[in-house]
Amino acid sequence: MRGVKRQRRPALSNTPSAIRPMACVIVVAGMIALLCTFGCEKRAVVRSSPPAARLEVATLTNAHCILCHQQQPQTIEAHGDKHKTEVGCLDCHREHPPQGTNAIPACGLCHSGAPHYELKDCSSCHSDTHAPLDLTFEGDITGPCLTCHQQQGDEVKDHPSAHTNVACNECHVTHRQIPDCMICHEQHTEDMDSQTCLSCHPVHMPMVITYRQETPSHYCGACHEEASDLLEKNTTKHHDLACAFCHRDTHKMIPPCTACHSNPHGKGMLEKYSKCAQCHGIAHDLKA
Repeated sequence: MRGVKRQRRPALSNTPSAIRPMACVIVVAGMIALLCTFGCEKRAVVRSSPPAARLEVATLTNAHCILCHQQQPQTIEAHGDKHKTEVGCLDCHREHPPQGTNAIPACGLCHSGAPHYELKDCSSCHSDTHAPLDLTFEGDITGPCLTCHQQQGDEVKDHPSAHTNVACNECHVTHRQIPDCMICHEQHTEDMDSQTCLSCHPVHMPMVITYRQETPSHYCGACHEEASDLLEKNTTKHHDLACAFCHRDTHKMIPPCTACHSNPHGKGMLEKYSKCAQCHGIAHDLKA
């Protein structure tokens, strides 16, 4: 075998000219196939993986809400009370279709810890949550009213009057409305108005009558006509005194004569006549 020479593979240059073009075509075709495969795979990756910016979720603000909901901000601006200053849209409306179905929150989300907040069916009075204190009243709702206005309820109960049997919303037709007394009551005198009434009659305990020293006597005389007529005809110094001067501060208070007068009589006279009126008559028709 030592004497046998190994034949070398003939170089391409020695390949017959008919074969060389075919080899080049095969090589080029292979390269094109590789490039196409690589290129298609690269394009597929780009299409299935969007840029990172497209995956970010926008942060919503109240400014986005009002783009569609324009009426609600106007209502809140005019009548929102604490809903205007304490909360924003997203504090209450934490979901929005189609991502969530609970767009309208329960009132208890914020309101709790007081008897009023334990009442059922808030919307029966608070019909517009964007104007929470523009209330709508139907029927006798005294019970719900008193869960907030307990002091007024105690006054009406502890000081019986015609007002005790009247539903809160019969007078207060709208929330915080102070009605004119003359809607139900006749004025004592033609020059009286509701403010004058309230200066003597506290509205939730109207029979606990108090008044100022400057109260005109003809206001009193409208009810106490007999006493007023007697005093008007009297010629003593009592004629010039205002009712409120003697009956000070509290209605039906009758002062003793000694509140103004000293006692000029001796012990024997007083033992026989223990009451001033036995000789001097009543204060409204005083005898000299």
